[in-house]
Amino acid sequence: MAFFDFLKKKPSEQEEKDALNHGLEKTRTSFLGKLGRIVAGKSEVDDDFLDELEEVLITSDVGLKTTLKIIDRLKTRAEKDKYINKNELQTFLKDEISKLLTENKEKGAIQNNFKIESITKENPLVLMVVGVNGVGKTTTIGKLAHQFKQAGAKVLLAAGDTFRAGAVDQLKIWSERADVDFYSQGMNTDPAAVAFEAVKKGKEEGYDIVILDTAGRLHNKVNLMNELAKIKRVMGKIIPDAPHEVMLVLDASTGQNAFEQADKFTQATEVTSLALTKLDGTAKGGVVIGISDSFGVPVKYIGVGEKMEDLRIFEPDAFIESLFYESTLS
Repeated sequence: MAFFDFLKKKPSEQEEKDALNHGLEKTRTSFLGKLGRIVAGKSEVDDDFLDELEEVLITSDVGLKTTLKIIDRLKTRAEKDKYINKNELQTFLKDEISKLLTENKEKGAIQNNFKIESITKENPLVLMVVGVNGVGKTTTIGKLAHQFKQAGAKVLLAAGDTFRAGAVDQLKIWSERADVDFYSQGMNTDPAAVAFEAVKKGKEEGYDIVILDTAGRLHNKVNLMNELAKIKRVMGKIIPDAPHEVMLVLDASTGQNAFEQADKFTQATEVTSLALTKLDGTAKGGVVIGISDSFGVPVKYIGVGEKMEDLRIFEPDAFIESLFYESTLS
């Protein structure tokens, strides 16, 4: 059975669209409202308009680097055609955001090419999840475990966040909710030792996937790098290419703080995918665009609600359509 065969059992296409539109409502209302105000009464793309658009994108948490890239491309287009009407501006923005989001979509190990039948019992897929405390890291792991279990995988969760009070118990609760197995050495133990034994158990006992939670403390870059490097090194002693995926979980509602966290973690370890949580509760969904573009790492999942199913595979086209849904620009 293909790994994502469980998607065939998902709600109808319209129900999926409605759920995503609801999850991005705050971001869409804020973003389109700002765009509508700057477009009103404009007859050409001049410096004043570009300055206003730059402010809209930055205050929508798209990020400075990505904003300047979009502005430069619009400026080039405006040199050929001085006038861009409302619909043309919307089309341009949709096209440019689509390019930014799809450039990194095919990277990573899990989302596009993992199939249950392709995993040998000697080589379970190992996913290491990183991120600071409070971003929804453990919740994301639990929801992933649920989806993987629904796909037919034998899943093991490993409690490598051993110093935060309650972290081990929290992951255990999620393992029970998802009906998957759990490995722990308790609190205040060496995370690398947990990782080593969990991967060993996964290999010896025929698991398809081992998901390792890691400490959410944002150390200085050197200490963070050393800790994560040690964890990766010991896992590699059991399975040479483990971990197969390093997923960074970020809280979209923190806006620019998410950029700072992404910068620290991508410098400290080779992050291969991103999960953006809490999009339903924020107007800062533009961070999805900026972080994906700025760090060259694909967004694999977005969180748009509390239910297990509300951790969704990120589809750039669907995200863009929802972002511009019932646009006030036209």
